[in-house]
Amino acid sequence: MQDQFIDQPNPPPEESHLPDGVLQLAISTEDRRFLSDEDRHVVQKFRRAADYLAAAMIFLKENILVQEALKPEHIKPRLLGHWGTCPGLNLVYAHINRLLNTHADLRSMFIVGPGHGAPAILACLWLEESLGHFYPSYTVSPSGLHRLITGFSAPGGFPSHVSAEVPGSIHEGGELGYALSVAFGAVFDKPDLVAVCVIGDGEAETGPTAAAWHGHKYLDPAESGAVIPILHVNGFKISERTIFGCMDNKEIACFFSGLGYQPRFVEDLENIDNDMASAMDWALGQIRGIQKAARDRNPISKPRWPVIIMRTPKGWGCPARLGDKFIEGSFHSHQVPLPAAKKDQKQLELLEEWLKSYKIGDLIDGETGRPHADITSIIPKEIERRIGQVPEAYRGYTPLNLPNWMDFTSEKNCVEVSGMQSIGEFLVKVIENNQSTFRIFSPDELESNKLKLVFKVTGRNFQSDQFSRAKGGRVIEILSEHTCQGFMQGYTLTGRTAIFPSYESFLGIVHTMMVQYSKFNKMGQETNWRGSLSSINYIETSTWTRQEHNGFSHQNPSFIGAVLSLKATYSRVYFPPDANCLLSTLHHCLKSKNYVNLIVASKHPTPIYLSSEEAETHCQAGATVWKFASTDEGLNPDVVLCAIGTETTFEVVSAAAMLRQKIPELRVRVVNVTDLMVLGSNHPHSLDETGFESLFTKDRDIIVNYHGYANDVKGLLFGRKNVERVIVEGYSEEGTTTSPFDMMLRNNVSRYHVAAHTVRSASLYNPKVTIRQQELVSGLMHEAGKVKQYIYEHGEDPSDCYDAPKFN
Repeated sequence: MQDQFIDQPNPPPEESHLPDGVLQLAISTEDRRFLSDEDRHVVQKFRRAADYLAAAMIFLKENILVQEALKPEHIKPRLLGHWGTCPGLNLVYAHINRLLNTHADLRSMFIVGPGHGAPAILACLWLEESLGHFYPSYTVSPSGLHRLITGFSAPGGFPSHVSAEVPGSIHEGGELGYALSVAFGAVFDKPDLVAVCVIGDGEAETGPTAAAWHGHKYLDPAESGAVIPILHVNGFKISERTIFGCMDNKEIACFFSGLGYQPRFVEDLENIDNDMASAMDWALGQIRGIQKAARDRNPISKPRWPVIIMRTPKGWGCPARLGDKFIEGSFHSHQVPLPAAKKDQKQLELLEEWLKSYKIGDLIDGETGRPHADITSIIPKEIERRIGQVPEAYRGYTPLNLPNWMDFTSEKNCVEVSGMQSIGEFLVKVIENNQSTFRIFSPDELESNKLKLVFKVTGRNFQSDQFSRAKGGRVIEILSEHTCQGFMQGYTLTGRTAIFPSYESFLGIVHTMMVQYSKFNKMGQETNWRGSLSSINYIETSTWTRQEHNGFSHQNPSFIGAVLSLKATYSRVYFPPDANCLLSTLHHCLKSKNYVNLIVASKHPTPIYLSSEEAETHCQAGATVWKFASTDEGLNPDVVLCAIGTETTFEVVSAAAMLRQKIPELRVRVVNVTDLMVLGSNHPHSLDETGFESLFTKDRDIIVNYHGYANDVKGLLFGRKNVERVIVEGYSEEGTTTSPFDMMLRNNVSRYHVAAHTVRSASLYNPKVTIRQQELVSGLMHEAGKVKQYIYEHGEDPSDCYDAPKFN
């Protein structure tokens, strides 16, 4: 039973038992617009040409217009690509062009969820001359046409997915589920932009897409553009039926109506262009009606935005059968419909018959390599209105107008200050200065994460809430990390800046999304035509060190390691130790370009260790000796204490103060690291060996008290000299619902553990410590045990646990 669909290609969905009248929820196709014969022929010719080119890209390395009989040597040695989605994508692309030509004031982007349909997109881009605009070797010419077809999925050519090298793209689609949220993010604060987004019916099964359907509820039609979602129902994934492919129109109408959409079906294959033209015109009309009402200050309460459900056969147009297997309309067309065309004569003959069915000689001149004039007449004349050359997709970003961060700092040695509250005051001014180029995306955690000060000047942009709608809020909170990430990607890739504050433990939900974005950005920056982007900025707070009330599930710093694993050129991780350093770091990140920035910050009040000027110097250096916490300002230490992270820094400073009192003969140097990358040996921010030794000495032991997993630091230090002298303590997967200080004790990062490590290491160099090592370590561990006993008896930490350390 390997092939359970052998006798039933693209079977119609089994009918539901919903009442017949439910289809009134959807727009009837009886009002279909009938294109003129000329317009219909032009659209059909564009589609035919694009379909041919897409198929040829998958198969041919020579004889690209099939001007002679196909031979095995004309077929590529390795057949890569996904044909199944290409005809549907070409249909949509052609009708976006028709819409652009019909509406001279329209600007549109095309977001492609089935990113593996790259042959279709590249074919259309070549026809509209956008490919040649950015890549001279792909001009509309015989050589450009040959390069297009033979170079696809071959070394040195375009990859098999819609990647950052593809003009007009801001989303690859390699990992399914994110297209729709990216599309919504792209049109925020772009009032004249309409993003057409195709979502494959396989992609629509993903959790991120399920949440992203709600994106329109965060779209203020007065200030932003719109999205036309097109669900492409072709019935199959790689080999399994799709959920939507098994739903009839009644079920789908109910589904989308419940989500707040007005659905319309495009499914009449005999009149598909009339059907699609009517649907696209209808969708744009609905959008403009909603926008006009909002911009006339009479917004519609809960408007029903358009969604198009497009039913076409999988692999539409390819051979119907291969032996006893259906191809067209079945999962066999998902990738390469005729996978043995180079070796099997029957498949080679089927391929030739298939390619010749498009009559490409009637569409592209073999001598000039140019499409016929009626095909190109569908393409917008204005260059920047062409899908591949819309400026938002490649021009780069508008830098923010940032206030002076020092205006928001606190006095050194003042009452303890929450770093998150400090940046809240800073962000108030950022929002006031950048009303249409800055947003905050967060999973409903701004209040918890101490950023509520921003609500002095803005609100939440939630259009389904009568108290929030139509007020231009700069904050979007939705309890879907995937949707926040997708919104941020779309917003950033179209030239704006955003931050994503979140609980530390749940940023890992978007780990692979972040990685996919970083790869897209890396490839984009390696083109010679994409502009720089604002960095994407994560603020990781509500960290494990203060998640003792929520318990073990909320204690997880793994996202740090995910960012560390990225290409060094594009990743940054910061651990500002106090509020002043956090302000300096955030200001830097909001100015930076093309990075993935991760800031690990505390929302709880902590001491201010450094003045504004000292914080600036410290953050610029990435790591400095804290003379105030060191013995004799750090000269000639027996051991070096390295603090990374807010709470772990407090424990190191407390340990240093305790050691000064208990063991005055022991000499320590305290180093604080705020830019984690300075520890590495192969990163743009890495300290050179001289700089590393100036901080950490050449031969003394280094006790690292680190916020995250110890292996993060060990991996960075690999390649340094004498790394065997480094002892790293960090989060060790020990936790529960307990007290904050018990979390320090459980994970061996408390001041007592730091002090005990220090005594052991110092005894190697200081005879006065050597002779007392056993009694000192025993005493420290005994004190730690007494504190733990107190916590378990009283249900709270001793009152002096968080007193600021004194060094007098």
